[in-house]
Amino acid sequence: MPDFLKPFEADLKKYEREALKITASPINANPLEDKLELKDSKFLGTPFFPVGNTYPTDKNGKPMVLLVQLNFEQIPNLENFPKDGILQLFLSAESWYDDGYKIIYLKKEDLEKNPVTDFSFLEPEDYEDIPVHKPHKLSFEKITDKGSCMDSQFDYSFDDMNYWDFAETLEEDQKAILNNYFDASGHKLGGYAEFTQEDPREISPETFDDIQLLQIDTDKHIMFGDGGIAHIFINKENLMKKDFSKAYFYWDCF
Repeated sequence: MPDFLKPFEADLKKYEREALKITASPINANPLEDKLELKDSKFLGTPFFPVGNTYPTDKNGKPMVLLVQLNFEQIPNLENFPKDGILQLFLSAESWYDDGYKIIYLKKEDLEKNPVTDFSFLEPEDYEDIPVHKPHKLSFEKITDKGSCMDSQFDYSFDDMNYWDFAETLEEDQKAILNNYFDASGHKLGGYAEFTQEDPREISPETFDDIQLLQIDTDKHIMFGDGGIAHIFINKENLMKKDFSKAYFYWDCF
């Protein structure tokens, strides 16, 4: 902790949140040949999808493409997060940026069913405008998020000053240290959220306490609009019940 934050150390510790840093390693393969197992955690690629289940389609009836698959048996456990099952985020090839998404949770018993192996109903051009440009293998590491100046839930007061006012009392090099200390960027599960615009949870009392389930940041092979960041948010109680029916996808960019 920087020396100029030491007077606030005890209180700031209460704001810390456990998270999982995601290292996304691009695979030099086309999206329909990701070389990973169907059940593996991944960005893009082919999903595990049980035969007999209704494959997600967009408002025009066109099959969606997998953006994210999280196999919780492969992931270190976070408090309140599932310990099993697979969470999937599908996007519309034509309107992903306009609420064209679906979130699906497959329970442990779903994973015992025979999977779809023929994805010939998806075409290479379906991936041309998808914000993840290559399949990625995912690995996970536990980290501690200190806070985020953009996350409305990080409402700590520095001697009756908010984050921005407190930053103005610092020297330029201290401001850089402050921003680095409370950096919430990157791919991750849980923790604090980073935004390029604003926190959408602020607009309604019904969503204000929703927690971040997933954050996907821009990098060399991932681009949401113009340097944007994407998220899945969910009510804490629904997450604990493994009820993802009201989880929602949000993204913004510069």
